[in-house]
Order: sequence, then structure tokens, then C-alpha cells
Amino acid sequence: MKVFNINKGVGRSVEFKGLKAQYLFIFAAGLLGVLILVMIMYMIGINPYVCLILGGSGSSVLIWQTFSLNGKYGEHGLMKIASKKRHPRFIVSQKRIYRLLKSRLNFKSKIS
Repeated sequence: MKVFNINKGVGRSVEFKGLKAQYLFIFAAGLLGVLILVMIMYMIGINPYVCLILGGSGSSVLIWQTFSLNGKYGEHGLMKIASKKRHPRFIVSQKRIYRLLKSRLNFKSKIS
């Protein structure tokens, strides 16, 4: 009879070499973008050494920034920052005071 290992990672986020969740996808998309940029520069006719230097430095900066964001904000940090930017600092009521009082008076008379 075969013995099967139980998957103990059910319900956990994806992790690869310390990168978690959305940082892994940012990392992969960024490296793909750098690769495509280097290929386009090479096809245009830019010196291959310049293409390699720009590709290597771009990917190094991408790797450094992705790991620093992962360490600074954690697994759900970018989503928290995005939601904080969308959340209003204060609520503005642009109704006139008379209309506010009128609606309250009408509400009280309906209850009685």
C-alpha cells in the first residue's frame, strides 16, 4: 500500500525563497518586463553590452526593492496601504443645517 504525504500548506499563501503572496507576482512580472525591455533594445540595435548592463542593473534593483518591500510591509501590507489610500480621512456633509434639522423633525413626528 502506498503512503501519501499530507499537504500541510492548505490555506496558506504562496511562498518562494521568502517572497510571499503579491510580492512573488510583482517579482515575476518585473523580471519578465526587464527581459522584454532588453530584447526590444537588442532588436532595435543598441550595443549588446549596454543591453546587458541595463538588464542586469534593472533586475538587481527590482530584486532589491521587492525583497525590501516584503520585509518592510509583510504579507498583506501592500493591500493595507492601498486600502488606507482609498479610505477618506473625514466625512463631509454638504447638506445645509436647515435640511438636516428638517429631516430630524420629520423623523421624530413619524415616530410619535
